[in-house]
Order: sequence, then structure tokens, then C-alpha cells
Amino acid sequence: MLWNARLALLLYCCGCSWAREQQPESSEEPARADTHRAPAAEALEFGYVPSVVYETHAYYEPGAIGLLFHMVHAFLYAVQPNPFPKDLIVKLLQQNMGGIKPEELQKPENVVLTLQAIYYEIGFIVLTVLGVLFVMLMPLVGFFFCLCRCCENCGGEMHQRHRKNADCQRGFYTASLIASSVFITVGVLVAYTANHNITTRIKSTRRLVSTNIRDLKSFANYTPAQIDYLTAQYTTAKNKVLSDLDNIGPLLGGRIQNQLEKEVVPALDNALRMTGVKVESAIKAMRETKEALESVSTSLETLQDGTGKLQRSLQSERASLSNTLNDPACSNGDVSHTCNNIRGTLSQLAISANFNGLPDVSPQLTNLETVMRTDLSNIVQMGYSAFNDTPRMVSEQTRGVVSTLPRVKALLDKSGAEIVGFTKMFPVEPALQNFTKFLTEGQKNIEAYYPQIDQFDFYRWIACVIVCCIVVLILAFNFLGLMSGSCGYDKNTTPTTRGCLSNTGGNLLMAGVGFSFIFSWILMGVVVTTFVAGGNMEKLVCEPLANRQLFKVIDTPYLVHPGKKNFLPGLLFQDPHLELTIGSLYSDCYENSGIYAALQLENKFNFIKFINATVYNQELANIFEGVKVDLQGIILLEQEGKDNLINFANTGLGEINYQAYLSEVNKGVTVVDLLSFANELEAQADHLPRGALGNALKGHASSIRQIHKEQVLPMEQAMKFVRARSSLSQSITLLQTTSRELPTKVTNVLSAIDAAEYLIANNASHVVKQETEKYVKNLVGYFKQYTNWVQNSLTLEVAQCKPISNIIDSLEIVGCSFIIDSVNTFWFGLGGCCLFLIPSIIMSVKLAKFYRRMDTEDVFDEFAMPFSMGSMDISGISGYQNDHIYGISNPVMASYPSYDTMTRYPRASAPPRQLDW
Repeated sequence: MLWNARLALLLYCCGCSWAREQQPESSEEPARADTHRAPAAEALEFGYVPSVVYETHAYYEPGAIGLLFHMVHAFLYAVQPNPFPKDLIVKLLQQNMGGIKPEELQKPENVVLTLQAIYYEIGFIVLTVLGVLFVMLMPLVGFFFCLCRCCENCGGEMHQRHRKNADCQRGFYTASLIASSVFITVGVLVAYTANHNITTRIKSTRRLVSTNIRDLKSFANYTPAQIDYLTAQYTTAKNKVLSDLDNIGPLLGGRIQNQLEKEVVPALDNALRMTGVKVESAIKAMRETKEALESVSTSLETLQDGTGKLQRSLQSERASLSNTLNDPACSNGDVSHTCNNIRGTLSQLAISANFNGLPDVSPQLTNLETVMRTDLSNIVQMGYSAFNDTPRMVSEQTRGVVSTLPRVKALLDKSGAEIVGFTKMFPVEPALQNFTKFLTEGQKNIEAYYPQIDQFDFYRWIACVIVCCIVVLILAFNFLGLMSGSCGYDKNTTPTTRGCLSNTGGNLLMAGVGFSFIFSWILMGVVVTTFVAGGNMEKLVCEPLANRQLFKVIDTPYLVHPGKKNFLPGLLFQDPHLELTIGSLYSDCYENSGIYAALQLENKFNFIKFINATVYNQELANIFEGVKVDLQGIILLEQEGKDNLINFANTGLGEINYQAYLSEVNKGVTVVDLLSFANELEAQADHLPRGALGNALKGHASSIRQIHKEQVLPMEQAMKFVRARSSLSQSITLLQTTSRELPTKVTNVLSAIDAAEYLIANNASHVVKQETEKYVKNLVGYFKQYTNWVQNSLTLEVAQCKPISNIIDSLEIVGCSFIIDSVNTFWFGLGGCCLFLIPSIIMSVKLAKFYRRMDTEDVFDEFAMPFSMGSMDISGISGYQNDHIYGISNPVMASYPSYDTMTRYPRASAPPRQLDW
């Protein structure tokens, strides 16, 4: 009510300020209501959930060997460029899950699936068939090759036919064998590197196992503390609610005051502008009006008294002067003219302004003094103070709500206890303790297998090393044969006279050929086996696991059972219809989300829903709804204030005859200047003959001067005094203006007051209701902030399941990056060795012919040539000269007659054609 009076008095003072145009504005502004803004809903600070830092970094960088891995992946892509056959695998799994019968394989759909599987595996099938053929044919080829050489065929005859391009052939065979051996060397180095990488990485697997188990233990150990922290932060929201209820007056009252100030004060400011004056200007105008009225009243009394005395003196002097002019002496000829002139000016001895007829302003002055007794400025300040006291008014009206604080606290404590009880309802902590024990036991069991794993890996490493050593043995024969043969070879010696070193080189090459036939099929068997296993594992497991296509296969609806949609929720919750998949679980855990969101536990026990129902129950809602504030019946201006305005408008200023005042004020005191009149009278008396008449006229002139001195001059001085303060004319003009504008001003002010009262009457209740609802919503909002924070924390921070994705990533790293990639690199290198063994065998056999010591050789006798040969050079036919040319003794020539040489050995690869041989 009081702050409404402030608004009313503000309008009242504005209405009183009618003389703004005539008066300078005050530089001081009236006191205004506090413009502080009620704070918005405060954001609660719940702190940070205790976090855990997991040790496992499930990331593998293979280093330099990664280049070999990429080469193997490129080769496998060339072998198998088809995309991952998700649909095919799903159909095959669904059929196998249902149990397919042999007779059903003939069905068209099964035949189509078989053809699709063959089409997908066609690359592997082709290479596997080639590898199997290699395994099967290589021993047979070696066996028949051995038999063939035993029959002195296939290069088994110790006789070499010489040609002109023998050196070129030998160089070609040597270069080819060196190239083959180099490629085989690279292959065996690749295989050995892959073999060693497996052993190295298996040792580092222990670190992954250890860190993953420690992460799972941290997950189990931190989860109870995180849950306890969530429930403990309910106290933050509870204390804030209790604090706001305890301070409902300043909070809700401040909001209402703020909103009313925004809506009502602008309307009142418009009223101020409409009335046109500030409060101080209005007060000043009223004060000046009062002073003007007092000046008029005082001056009027002075003038009325003075004009009465002056009028009587002038009337007496005029009568006396008239009697003097009636003297007989004025009847003479010359004198009579002068007397007549004087007699004609007697009417000028009269007063000009008649103030006795002006109306009295005492009633108006009395009314104005009554209005001025009210201290308008103080009332305005009291109105502003009352407006700023709105929070106290709200506090008084909401005492009932504050009195329910103990009850509210009991309800909130009960809700907190229910939340804690809900978290204890599930045996989370015992289950996690059992899980920790299980992890400890599991870690011990895994570590117990470490010696066996190391032993198995040692055997595997030995086996792979043996395989590599077989290749190295063949390479040793090749390189030793090449070195021995190349070093011992002498082109000036005949095949039958080659040195021991050269012969040893040839024998070493043939030994390499023998070992190649013996072991190559075994090596290829190892290659085919590891290729089929490792290649399919890479294409069907590792690649789809890396791009998460494998999860789509596992998460296919109804894959395991026609009546079970999803595998994972059926396994965990016995509810296969939940939309929970391994892919979504992995994605959420990879982002380090909480296990609550990753497993969609809200479908089994909705903690958020429980909190919402607990922290804001119906009983608490009823208490909050009891917050009521009523500011209706607001009166901006009490009836007393309105009466003051009406009395001020009815002070009678409009009833004053301002024109009469202005007319009389503008007149002189007398009709003629008495001094001038006296001087003129005395001058005319001087023209008269000396005598009693002249002396009498001079006496009258002296009397007129005396009247002017004693009566006119004081009256004129009184008029100047009035004009010095604020001229009577200006005061009258001001009052005249005021009297015209005052009724309109007062009417406008009263209309503005009525409009403002209507505005508040229609809007105040709405504002109060609106702000009360906001206040209650803020109270509820604290609980919503808590529930939202709990939900976000459960989703992102509590029981972060990064260890689950780390386990999957670690399995991928160990199984695919450590083992499968290394195995694939091993067969890739070993397979290259097997392939290049074929050209190595061929080149070794060919090259050994040039290094081994032959039993026989081609020899020609130029004297035994047929006559038809004429003088042809024997060296052009055979490749060699006879023993005479070489200058050495030939035992063959010595054993047989010279004429029979060509007959017995026509060519090195055929037996003699003697009939009697």
C-alpha cells in the first residue's frame, strides 16, 4: 500500500508542477526505487565426480615391420578384394544354428549360399589348389628327376657338350641363380623377422593383460565411491531449497518489485512527461505562486490605504484652490483669463489608479497556504521507500510458508534417505568386491599359464627357425656353390680337367637342388596351411573387427535364436528385446561413457525416474503451491491526496479579476504629476499683479508639493518595492496563466492516476502470480538441476567403461596385430622362398654342368675328317681343338685309333653306334 502511495504522490507532484515553462528545471532527480535485478535461478555447483585414470593404452604401432604388414595386407586384398560378406555369414550362421541336415544341402537356397561362399573364397581356393599341387607334385618331380639323372638323362650324364655361347649361358645361369637366391634370402629374412616378432609381442602381451586387469579393478573399486558422491550431492540441492524458502521475502519480493518497476514505472514516467514538470519544479512553482499572492495582497493593502488618504488630500486641496479662484480679484480682465486657465486644470488634481475597487486575494492565499503545508517532497520519498519495502511485505504474507521449513526439511531428508536406500537396494558393492576377487584369481590363473605359453612359443619359435634354417641350408649350398664354382672355374681347362674347387661348387649346387626337392614341398605345406588359416582370419575376423563390421554380424537380430532378437541383452538381462547391441556397447565404452548408459540400465532400474519421483513428491508440491502473495487493492493516491489536488485546483486563482489588477497596476498614482502642476500654478501666479491672489496661488502650489512629498512619493516607493521582489504585474500574469492551465493539469494528473491504478489493478496480480510461479519453478529447478547432473554423471562419469573397449581392442591387438599379422608375414616370406626355389633348382642344375668335372668331353681329329670336309676348320665344327692343338696328352686318343673317334662318340648325350659295342 505504501509504495502505491509513492506512485500516487509522484503523480500528484507532477500535476502540481504546472509552471515548468516559466521556471528552470532543477538539476536534482527525485529518489527512485531500487533498480536491482532479482537474481535468476542460480546454477548449483555439484563439484566433480571422483574420476579414475585407466592405464591401458590400446594402441599399437608396429614400427618398421609395419611396412611388411602393409605388403601382406595389399597381397591379401589382391587375393580377396571382395567386401566383407556380412549377409552371407549371417545366413550361414542362422542355418548352422538351426542344424542343417545333409539332404538339405541340395536345396536351391543352400546351393546359392555355397556358390556365394565359393565366389568369395575363390582367391584363396585358387592359391590353395596351386599350393596343394606344389606339395603333391614337387616330391614326384624330384623322384622322377632323380631317376632320370640316374639313367644319365636330365643332365645326369657326366659329359658336357660345348657350344660357342657357353660363357654367355653360364653368366645367365649365374645371374639368375644369384637373383633367385637373393629373393629367397629376402623371403627367409621376412619369415624370420615375423617369427621373432611373434615372440617379442607375446612377451609384451603380459603388460596388456596386467594393465587391463588393473583397469577393471579400478573400475570396480571407484564405482561405489562415485555412486556415494552422487547421492551425497543431493544435500546441495536440499540446502539451496531451504535457503530460498527462508529468504522468500527478499527473493520473491525483489522479483515482484523488479517486474512491477519494469511495467508500471514506465507508465508513471509517461504521466510525468504528460504533466510536463518534475516534482521539484512543481514545488517551486507552487511556492512562487504563494509568494506572488502574498505580494499582491500586501501591495494591495498598501495601495488601498495610500490612495484613500491621497484622494482626500487632493479633494481638499482642489476645493481650497477653487475657493481662491472665486476671489473678486479674478474678475479683472487680464487676471480673469489666468484664473480661468487654472480653474480648467483643477480636475487633474485626482488619483489615477483606484485600488479600493480591486478584489481581495486573501481567500486564495489562505487556500494555497493550506496546500503548501503538506511536505510533498517528503511524501514522495516515503512513497519510494515504501516501494523498496516490497520484499518485507512479501515476507509478511509468506510467513506461513517459512513456518513450514522444518516440515520441508524433514521431507527432503526423507527423500535423501530414500535415494541412499535405493542405491543400497542393489548389492553393487558386494558384487564389485566379488568381481575384484574374480579378477585377482583370474590374473593368477593367467599368470600360471605364462610358463606354458613361453614354452609353447619357444617350441613354435624353434620350429619356425628350423623351417628357416632349411631354406638357409639351401641358400648356403647355392651361395657356396656359386662362390666355389666361380672361383675355381677356368675357361682354359676342359670339362674333364676342371679343378677340385670348381667341381666342389657344382656338387654343392646339386646338393642344394637335392635339398630343395626334399624340403620344398614341406615348406609349401606349411605355407598353404598358414595361408589358409591366417589369410581367412585376417579377412573374416581382423578386418571386420577393425571397421566394426563384425559387430554388425553378431548384433544381427534373431541370429542366435528365432525368438530372441538381440544376443547381448538376452545374455545379460534375459530380455532379448532390449535395443542393446555389442556395437553400441563398444562405441559407448570407447568414448569412455558410463556403464549405466552403455548397458542401458535405465530399462531395468531407472535411477533417474526414481530420483524425480522422490525429490519432488506431491506433499512437497503442495507446500510450494502454498506460496501466495496478494497485492490487489493498490491505491496510488489516497483520497486525501486527491482532495489536495482538487483543493489546489480550487484555490480560487481562476476567480481573480486579473485584468482589473493589470489595468490599475499599469496606471500612475495621480492623473497629473503634482510637482509639474504645482510649478505651473506657481508660474501663472507670477504673471498676476502682486497681491493677495498671487500669494494665495503660490500657497496652493506649496501645499500640492507637500502632498506629493508626503503621500505620492511613499506610494510610488511602495510600487517600486513590489516590482523589485517580483513585479506585481508579473505575479498577476503568472497567476493568470496558472488559473487557465491548472484545471487541465489537475484533470490530466487525475486521469493518469486512474490509468495507472487500472494498470496495476489488472497487471499486478498477473505479475505477482507470474513471479510466484517462477519462484516455485526455481525451487523445483534445483531438484531438476540435481537430477540432470545425476543423469549426465551416470552417462559420462560414473563407472566409465573404457576397460571394456580396451579389452576388445587389446584382443584385436594381440590376436590380429601381434599374431595374425606376424603369421601372415611369415607365410608371405616363406611362400616367396618356395616359389623362387623352382628357378633356383633349374638354374642350379644348369649351372652345375659348367662347374662339375665331366667324365667325357667332345674331342675331334682333323686328320680323320671325311674328304668332303675339305679344308674346313675342324674347330668350326667341334668346339674344341684336338690334343695337338692344346698340346696335351689325351688318354682317349691314346686308347683308341684316331680314325674311330667320330664313330664312337658322335654326340655327348648318345651311346656309341658301333654294332659290336
